[in-house]
Amino acid sequence: MKKIDKKEIIRAIKFLLFSASAGIIQIGSFALMDLLTNWDYVLKSYIAVVLSVLWNFTFNRKFTFKSASNVPIAMAKTFAYYLVFAPLSIHLGDMYLVKTLGWNEILIQAITMLINFVTEFLYQRFFVFKNSLDTNVKSKETKEQNKV
Repeated sequence: MKKIDKKEIIRAIKFLLFSASAGIIQIGSFALMDLLTNWDYVLKSYIAVVLSVLWNFTFNRKFTFKSASNVPIAMAKTFAYYLVFAPLSIHLGDMYLVKTLGWNEILIQAITMLINFVTEFLYQRFFVFKNSLDTNVKSKETKEQNKV
């Protein structure tokens, strides 16, 4: 296996693991709000997504994509993704799957998270962090070389 292929497989596995942990935060916070409040599906979904995105972005930027890019710019690009994805998925889930078809709200969250996993990885890998992959590693290596 080529070195670049192995590196990308490791990157995808890291993204999967951090996304799974973010998914636990999203499902957990959604389920907690579902049990403890009478809030609407849409409000619970937006709060759960925000918590999940903050967690996922922070860890994937540092450990998966190893990016030293400008954090506010990278976060703005990620926000742009969610500006499209969240309303589409949340309102489709609420208006059609919950209110029309009567699907379980937590099941809809799980399906949405699977779709989000694939599309967000591609978006972050090839747009958000495209030109800054592994830059925080290079800066550390450069510092170490300058010490010698």
